[in-house]
Order: sequence, then structure tokens, then C-alpha cells
Amino acid sequence: MTEQKRKYFGTDGIRGRVGDGAITPEFVLKLGWAIGRVLAKEQNSKVLIGKDTRISGYMFESALQAGLSAAGVDIYLLGPMPTPAIAYLTRTFHAQAGIVISASHNPYHDNGIKFFSGQGTKLPDDIELQIEAMMSQPLTTVDSALLGKAHRVDDAAGRYIEFCKSTISSGVNLHGLKLVVDCAHGATYHVAPCVFKELGADIVVMGAEPDGLNINQHCGSTEPSLLQAAVLEHKADLGVALDGDGDRLIMVDHKGEIVDGDELLFIIARARQRLGDNPTGVVGTQMSNLGLEHALEKHNMTLHRAKVGDRYVMEKLKETGSIIGGESSGHIICLDKTSTGDGIVAALQVLAEMQQTNSRLNELCSVITKYPQRLINIRVDAVIDLDNNDDISTAVKDAEAKLGNQGRVLLRASGTEPVIRVMVESQDAELTDQLASELANKIETILQGQ
Repeated sequence: MTEQKRKYFGTDGIRGRVGDGAITPEFVLKLGWAIGRVLAKEQNSKVLIGKDTRISGYMFESALQAGLSAAGVDIYLLGPMPTPAIAYLTRTFHAQAGIVISASHNPYHDNGIKFFSGQGTKLPDDIELQIEAMMSQPLTTVDSALLGKAHRVDDAAGRYIEFCKSTISSGVNLHGLKLVVDCAHGATYHVAPCVFKELGADIVVMGAEPDGLNINQHCGSTEPSLLQAAVLEHKADLGVALDGDGDRLIMVDHKGEIVDGDELLFIIARARQRLGDNPTGVVGTQMSNLGLEHALEKHNMTLHRAKVGDRYVMEKLKETGSIIGGESSGHIICLDKTSTGDGIVAALQVLAEMQQTNSRLNELCSVITKYPQRLINIRVDAVIDLDNNDDISTAVKDAEAKLGNQGRVLLRASGTEPVIRVMVESQDAELTDQLASELANKIETILQGQ
């Protein structure tokens, strides 16, 4: 199925500003009913609902609950829980689906709805199409005796905490490590600190006081500057930064330096290789730094590049038979541990490798020499067909000609924001900045003239 055939679904569910387009109570109520009709084709069907900490989650939780009940589906309410926790619990509850109310790393005024299948994976394309088709049908209510019932799951956090701890060897403990943990005022605020503390770490907690409005605000994996300062202030061994829904991870070493998704991916792949799992292939994206590709090659591993987006990383993992994949943003998937990207689980794999090799974080990623990379976002008012715009194609080819074989250019439309992303990467930092700025300016001029 091509992206153009989807009316509502993007690369990661449905997302937007609260009150606009599909992100309204009326739409979400109908959406709950539609997914209930499509997925609940057996008696005693059940769907799990979890959310992050943004204030609109209350409203959309109620709307989804009403729609699912009207379709005759039982609802299990998890409350604020990380996205990967909902994937895990959907599997262990043997539910027909899991629904996450979250806009991930976006600010509080955005929200979204995304789904997991009964296996804890993203919904197949054909199911998304069926849901969209059902949205055009009139909403009907089952007989009163068949209406779905709502249940609150009181031990959801405890279940997930135990699962996270189980993803590393029982012989690993974090005694002697001092961590600063930034929960982004998001869905991990009551989970992540417990995981690391119960494994023995001395922790300093940040971003764990959500008020519905402060999710991802000057904190978390998208803005780690305060975490960097805190690691230095507390003389910590490292820092862990999660995003609002807990599926992204950025770390900070003891010197206050950021360790991004490319470096974390390398560390985890090397850990698997050291333990004998011998992953010959690792999945990254078009944005993954050339330094990662070259470091993997030195250790007899190949980087397979997928389109940007965890959906495409997962597709490439299945296509190549790889078990480790991720994005520079810190969305890391360890398929041998869980079914989706999980910031806490990824952090634990890195911490386990640190302990088992008696290494500091910066030592584990010292093999990677990252190329200078410049990313510029160009805001747009409408969908742009980048592949069939001759002027833009010419501008890109001109930039590529100036780079020769010393770097690369990537131009793509974001799947979650109304922007075009211009990325230039080369061994020369000055040339990288110059070409990125020139190309972005040319593209803006081209778009203004159309």
C-alpha cells in the first residue's frame, strides 16, 4: 500500500494539533468504534488503552472508550504508560489490539493515536485500510447487553518494570553506577526511575513531574542540554534521556557529551556480537551517519538503510533477518528482546555492556568517527512531490557534484511535521554547513516561486 492511499494514517498512526483535523473528540470516538468493528470479530474481544501525560489524553481516552464500548469491545485502561509498555502488555494480555494516545516527542498541544496488533507490532497496512473504510460507515451501537465494559489495570506499571529488568542477564546489576534519568515529564516518569533503582543504580531523577503541559518541554531526548549539565553537576557516570512516550533514548557520558542513536546502535550491535549472537546486519536509516556504517564494517557488520521512520526500520529488519535496528534520533529496536522501539530496554542493553566489559560509555562508542552532518528544516504549507520537481532535483545534483565521493545529500519530507528536511554530510565540516545552507536557500526560493 502506498502512503497516498491512506486518508488518515501516517507513518506512526494519526497525529496533529489538538482540535484540528482528525485530532478531535468526535473523530477519535468514531475511530474507537471503527477499530472495534475491524479487530473485534470474536466474542470477549478486548483492547488496551494507554496514554502519555499530555492533558488532552483524558479527553481522547474517554472518546476511545465510548467508541470501543459501542462496538461491543471490552476496554482495559492502563493510564499513563510508555508506548513500548503498551506493546508488551497487549501481547501478555492476549488482547486484539493496543491503543496509544500520544504525540511522542511533540509538544503538549499535539496528540495522536497509534495502534499495536495483538503481537505488539504496528498494524498491518491492510488493517489500517479496513479501519479507514469503516470510518465512512455510520456509527451503530450493539445491543445494550453486548456493550463493552471498561476495566482499570492497576498493576500495569509493575508488570512492565519487571519485563524491562528481564531483558538483561540476571547477573547484571548497576551497583556503583550513578545515573541521571530524564523522563521528559512524560509517560516513563513513574517507571524508568524504578527500573534503574531496582537494579541497584544510584539515580538522580529529572523531568518526572508532569502537569499535562510540560511534556518534552526543555527536557528529554529532544532537548538534552539540562541533562548534560546535571551529569556534570552530580558527577554522574552517565545520563539517560527518554522522550515523552518512552520509545526514544539519548544518553550522555560522564564528560557531558551526547551519545546519540547511531552510537547506541553500534554499542548494542557490538554487545550482541561479543556474546556470540553475531549479527551480520544492522538496520539504520537514510539519516544514519556514515561513521556508523564504517565502524560496523570494521567489525564485519553491514548497515542496511531503511527510509526514516520506525515502521520502515521494522520492515527492513524483517526483510534482512536482522535483530537490531534504529534511528539517529534514538529510536532503538531490539527484536530479540521486544517487539518495538523501547528507550528503557535499549538503555539497559548499553548499561549491561558497560558493566560486562568494565568500560565507560564514551569508550564503547570511541570506535565511531562521525562525519559532520547538517540538518535544516524548511516549513511548507502543502505536500511537495520532491521526486518529480525538476528544479529541486537539479539543486540536489549540484550539491552532490560539489561533494563528489566525500559525502552525501538527503532530501525528504517529514512523516510527522509539515517540513522538508535537508541533510548534508561530509568529512569537511565547513563544506557541509555551506552546502546545506545553499541547498536549503535554493529550495525555499524554488517553492516560493511555485
